[in-house]
Amino acid sequence: MDLREFLALPHLFGWGGVVGDDCTTWCASWVRERTGIDPAAALRGTYSTEIGAHRLIARAGGLVALVEPTLLPIGLVRTDEPTDGDVAIVRAASFDGTTVSEISAIKFGPLWAMLSPGRVVAKKADLVAAWRFPHAAR
Repeated sequence: MDLREFLALPHLFGWGGVVGDDCTTWCASWVRERTGIDPAAALRGTYSTEIGAHRLIARAGGLVALVEPTLLPIGLVRTDEPTDGDVAIVRAASFDGTTVSEISAIKFGPLWAMLSPGRVVAKKADLVAAWRFPHAAR
């Protein structure tokens, strides 16, 4: 499945990545699609609310600190020049426009694809950290 096909799927939003995905587990689902390995397997089902997600992220020391240890062992590498399909943490306006926060996203042309509570959206955002797939996964 390519990126456009993945983005076009009907994605259900659900905190914790069990019944649907949140923005971070959604990116992990993309990684699983590409590599066959779910980097969020140990996290799925460990929280079920936005508050629970924020607590998990805070305990890890931030979103980058939470996701990087799950990506590096399966062969993804940090990059400062992400290309289409690479996963990242970006800084963007929240979906209700009230705050700016770090959000997991997938590079999609000049934009970043993110899962919102209502649908997949693609918008501009500032890169915080990105990981490239191993060459064989492309």
